[in-house]
Amino acid sequence: MPKPLMVRQELLALDLTGKVYIITGANSGIGLVTAQQLATQGATVVMACRRVAEANDAANGIHAAIGSAKLDVMALDLGDLASVRQFAAAFQDRYDRLDGLVNNAGVMNTPSGRTKDGFELQFGINHLGHFLLTALLTDILKDSAPSRVVIVSSSFHEQAVGRKAMIHFDDLNYEHRKYDGWEAYAQSKLANVLHARALAHHLAGTGVVTGSLHPGWVRTNLFRTTMPLWLHNHAMAPIFRMAGMIEPWEGTQTTLHVLLAPEVVGQSGSFFAQAGGPFKDKTAKRGGWPMLSPNPIARDDAVAERLWTVSAELTGAPA
Repeated sequence: MPKPLMVRQELLALDLTGKVYIITGANSGIGLVTAQQLATQGATVVMACRRVAEANDAANGIHAAIGSAKLDVMALDLGDLASVRQFAAAFQDRYDRLDGLVNNAGVMNTPSGRTKDGFELQFGINHLGHFLLTALLTDILKDSAPSRVVIVSSSFHEQAVGRKAMIHFDDLNYEHRKYDGWEAYAQSKLANVLHARALAHHLAGTGVVTGSLHPGWVRTNLFRTTMPLWLHNHAMAPIFRMAGMIEPWEGTQTTLHVLLAPEVVGQSGSFFAQAGGPFKDKTAKRGGWPMLSPNPIARDDAVAERLWTVSAELTGAPA
């Protein structure tokens, strides 16, 4: 397997004092590791999480390691658009700048379910919740420019366990066809890539830079609905590592690169991938910062704009 791509050391030594970042789902996995790294560099990190108690425990763990860490746990349920609106309003009451928004939280291969607003669970949480959050924070991102929006997608935006990724505009929420958890996940992750692409177009010239990414096959709790975590993260971990599974620190590298690397300014809307993704194209398996998505739909500006329009209508996002 190719070696994981790693962030340049000078980026990890940048002084981020005074900068403010939001990370959704920062209570575990790569979101937590990203929060700890940014805090290490002096940034104020808002940990936007549904499980507030777990997030507070995670913040306490960071404080134990970094006594000077500036962390703020705030409640955010991406499966409830009212919660998204409440979070955005509360954040802007508390802060007057936002240097980076990391749309990291997500669910994978869940049983059939609905968000509070009636959307298919994975599309609703992974895409629509983050779409509205980003829209509500766009003005403060513009006012804080240069700033960035980082959207964590997946290699499964190409295909997921044999299910081709596409945006089913005629049935986004599985109201007329049989539900398939992996197909729904693939749709939501493709939506993430298209969101970043459209966002770059809509924010061109504002100083707000965007990017989507594949973090790698990371040992995290994301697999909780696919197999028992003790099996994925412990019992099978040695075998999975041989097959390409990486640790959360390695999985955080692409997020940190898109968030901090100066060259990303000229690559807004691009897709970035950690090495080792299960892409069909062997060259894509090497990853790339950035790289051309192997899914032609992910590069289709007309689809990206159509998804933007539909997402705005479904969420009531500001124009």
